[in-house]
Amino acid sequence: MRLVNHERNAMDLRTTPVHLGLGSRAKSVEGFTWDPEMLQAYSAAVAADGAEGRMVMIFDDDGLGDHWESHPAGDELVVCLSGSVTVTRDVDGVPDRVLLGPGEATINPAGVWHVVDMEGPTSILAITATLGTDHRPRTDTRPTERVGTPSPEEAP
Repeated sequence: MRLVNHERNAMDLRTTPVHLGLGSRAKSVEGFTWDPEMLQAYSAAVAADGAEGRMVMIFDDDGLGDHWESHPAGDELVVCLSGSVTVTRDVDGVPDRVLLGPGEATINPAGVWHVVDMEGPTSILAITATLGTDHRPRTDTRPTERVGTPSPEEAP
C-alpha cells in the first residue's frame, strides 16, 4: 500500500480509495485491499489525521451485507449511485431503515451500528471516518452484542 500525494491519472474508486486528510489533502491509496494487515498499514499511515481523516470509496454489490459496522470517530455519508440500497441502523435496539435510490444519500451518525443491503446490482459511494471502525458479523442478534457473549438478560 502506498499513499500518493498528487495522482494525475484517472483512478477507479472501486479499487483505489482516496484518503481525505488534514489540510484538505487528498491522497490515493494504491495497492489497497480489505485484509487485516492492509487495514493496519492504512491506519498507521493516516494516524496523524486522527478523527478528521476520511476514506472515499465506491462499492458494487448485489446482496445483503454480511456485517454490521460502527465508525466512532465521525459520521459516514452513503450515496447511492445506481440501483437500490437499504441502510439499516440500530438505534437503541430499534431498526431504523432508509431506502436509497440513485442520487440519494443518508448519513450514518458517529458510533451508530449499521448494515447495508443492496437490492440487485447496486453501486454506492461512501465517505467514512475510519479511525476506530469496528465490525461485527451479521446475525439475528443486535449488533452491539458480541457473538457468543450472553446479553445482560441471559447472563447469570
